[in-house]
Amino acid sequence: MQITFLGTSSGVPTRSRNVSSIALRLPQRAEVWLFDCGEGTQHQVLRSELKVSQITRIFITHMHGDHIYGLMGLLASCGLAGNPSRIDIYGPPKLDDYLKACGRYSQTHFSYPVKVHTVRPGLVFEDEEFTVSCAPLTHRVPAFGYRVAEKDKAGRFDVDRAMAMGIPPGPLYGKLKRGEVITLSDGRIVNGADLCGETQIGRKFVYCTDTIYCDAAVELAQDADVLVHEATFSHQDAELAYQRLHSTSTMAAQVALGAQAKQLIMTHFSPRYAPGNSIGLDDLLAEAKAIFPNTLMAHDFFTYEIPRRQVEALAVTR
Repeated sequence: MQITFLGTSSGVPTRSRNVSSIALRLPQRAEVWLFDCGEGTQHQVLRSELKVSQITRIFITHMHGDHIYGLMGLLASCGLAGNPSRIDIYGPPKLDDYLKACGRYSQTHFSYPVKVHTVRPGLVFEDEEFTVSCAPLTHRVPAFGYRVAEKDKAGRFDVDRAMAMGIPPGPLYGKLKRGEVITLSDGRIVNGADLCGETQIGRKFVYCTDTIYCDAAVELAQDADVLVHEATFSHQDAELAYQRLHSTSTMAAQVALGAQAKQLIMTHFSPRYAPGNSIGLDDLLAEAKAIFPNTLMAHDFFTYEIPRRQVEALAVTR
């Protein structure tokens, strides 16, 4: 699992930062999932190492323009770039109406199926490898944070050892791979867990924007390997954050701390902190690190590989 930031500015683009979008790359299945799709996202994808043809799912947090204005253009281009088999879009109420209106007034017709799913708090997607859930955030319009959880995988099954024990290949191997306990024809009892390596703990990615600090974000981000959280304002501009229902750098850090996340990556920065101003982005980073030291600051095209956890490390922390 690898995340690439395609836009890290809030409200409007700047010369160095586009508006909101993050790509989650799943190389094991040759898929890319997008989270938000601000204006110019398709241009950012073209400038990155991502492939438009691999986009299969798009998750929208809320209906503000800096998070959705690039969606219709991207969908139209996807059809011209290789006719994907299907794209599923998840988002708040009115997202489907918005896309239908865009298509109607621009006379745009997709050459592939596009399915829009209106999300509600809880599970929004599940397959054999992943679950995606969402929770309501606190913003001026309905907004949702998303949590992608990779399912735990059984350790590698030791076929050679099973054969040496005289266990015949076939259906029994499938049960042992799942960690089940079986009884052989000669009466021996074999625990499948003894023939499998260490369980691979699934990774967890959480994306929260736009929102002021809220308990729902802390709950959604519990034990996340990576929490991406907006940090529109400096702590010194907290009053603005409360007025506009956005987070400060310290609020993002408090969410990460309360959730016991492993890594915080801040994004969605106000252009007011551009170089040369009295408060800069380095100040926001210092504010956050004072509360949650394991904090990074995103920039456009920053890529982060979500590491796998070690079972031994989990045992120590628990």
